[in-house]
Amino acid sequence: MYAFLLSTAVIFVAELGDKSQLMAMTFASRYRARDVLLGITVATAVVHLASVGIGALIGNGFSEYQGVISIVAGVAFLGFAAWTLRGDELTEEEASKARSATGAAILAVGVAFFLAELGDKTMLATITLATQEGWLGTWIGSTVGMVAADALAIVVGAVLAKRLPEKAIKYGAAALFALFGVVLVLEGAGVLG
Repeated sequence: MYAFLLSTAVIFVAELGDKSQLMAMTFASRYRARDVLLGITVATAVVHLASVGIGALIGNGFSEYQGVISIVAGVAFLGFAAWTLRGDELTEEEASKARSATGAAILAVGVAFFLAELGDKTMLATITLATQEGWLGTWIGSTVGMVAADALAIVVGAVLAKRLPEKAIKYGAAALFALFGVVLVLEGAGVLG
């Protein structure tokens, strides 16, 4: 349960202001919200299943180096904090593709999100979490966190037609990543229980 709750919170925060949210808003302006959400859910579940598999292999294969893994994971989260501060924008080409996508909405959205998430910070964060926590809770939690954040983007884009305050989201997400990073580094160093 802890892995589920932690992953849900971390990935939800990581997804705020991410280009995937911008894609969700763009797709929501073209397709029904239900279809967009279904495509996002399927793509996220597949990408994050692969992510937790990679993370679990790393965590289990090197269990005698758990302190080192914790420190490396903490440094990764500090990197995610910096990445979040740098920002992530949807290029005009990506927005144009999302607006002009043809065919089944679920397939179009699913393929776009699958490709957009490969190597994205939420995928890397999921791998990092899975080195420390159980794979099933991490997988379900990371999927729920991302889908919830993108559902928020769909609501904001389709209903409110407003943007969330970008600076507050960016600084809040970066601060949470930095906090998780510092805690992991301190745990790995044996400073925290």
